[in-house]
Amino acid sequence: MFIVPYPIGEAPSQRFRFEQYFSILKENQISFDIQSFWSKEAWQILYKENHSVKKAMAFASGFVKRFLLLFNIHKYNLIFIHREALPVGPPIIEYLISRVFKKQIIYDFDDAIWMPNTSGQNSIVRWLKFHGKVNSICKWSWKVSCGNSFLAEFAGKYNNQVIINPTTIETSYHKSNIEKSENQKIVIGWTGTHSTNKYFESFRPVLKELARYSNVEILAISDQKPNIDIDDFTYLKWSKEDEIQQLDRIDIGIMPLENTTWEKGKCGFKALQYMALEIPAVVSNVGANPDIIDHGINGFLCENNDEFKKHIIDLISSKSLRMKIGENARKKVVKKYSVQSNTVVFLSLFE
Repeated sequence: MFIVPYPIGEAPSQRFRFEQYFSILKENQISFDIQSFWSKEAWQILYKENHSVKKAMAFASGFVKRFLLLFNIHKYNLIFIHREALPVGPPIIEYLISRVFKKQIIYDFDDAIWMPNTSGQNSIVRWLKFHGKVNSICKWSWKVSCGNSFLAEFAGKYNNQVIINPTTIETSYHKSNIEKSENQKIVIGWTGTHSTNKYFESFRPVLKELARYSNVEILAISDQKPNIDIDDFTYLKWSKEDEIQQLDRIDIGIMPLENTTWEKGKCGFKALQYMALEIPAVVSNVGANPDIIDHGINGFLCENNDEFKKHIIDLISSKSLRMKIGENARKKVVKKYSVQSNTVVFLSLFE
């Protein structure tokens, strides 16, 4: 049983950590069911302002589903829990599954979720979060699946069966369909969500300088428009159906981050998306990024805005450099961060 927060096919953390392996599980005679806490309808409004009554009803529905599941938990050999069974409160469901029903839990997370990081749209639930429950769930689990070494180090304090299972890309799907830099302008692009828009917005001083170049366009792809006012800026509302075409517009991909404990838990997903499409990535030297990128070979790691600006300008100035870095980037993803290269690791969670 996969116990997950979000509807299938909607959230990047689920799509690129385990959903894209579902067919492989079936090929290996592993059958499974899936239960998401939030319905697809609730997901559409969850991170929007207002809708308090609908959110409350959706929460109540998810809460009831979780407890009803316990009546059928005997049917399953393994319970795969992504992040948490309930979005608020102590780990009651995890405790019952592990300690009362004696089921083996595979616990998966890809952020430093033991730290407070509640979105502004739902700040009221900040007081209901039990971030410390991550420690307990790690302790009760049979195996823990972590997205990078920083997360694995934390989980290793509570469990000796910790596996680094990186976020991966299905490279047969994530592949470029256009020749880079066919655009009239060179597109410096960023992709993210409402929760990571802040990183793009804080990068405004550099973007403002880059936008002065007559041959440069700034592009952001997100579920919510970033609050930013610069010249030659284009916003595309993220679409699952068009995500490859949207990303394919980018010539240089950026991933600026802060350097705090929360960011150390980041698993480099944006960088991997760019790299799979042969887009040179210029990223902060934080989290999994230094594991993913070999500086100057398949991307660029930056400590500050000056380094970001230097490497981006170098890429703007040289199409051959963009092509070389992009080609090397895809090779790295195929070799180390693709579904195919990580299948053995993923299947080891179930053995």
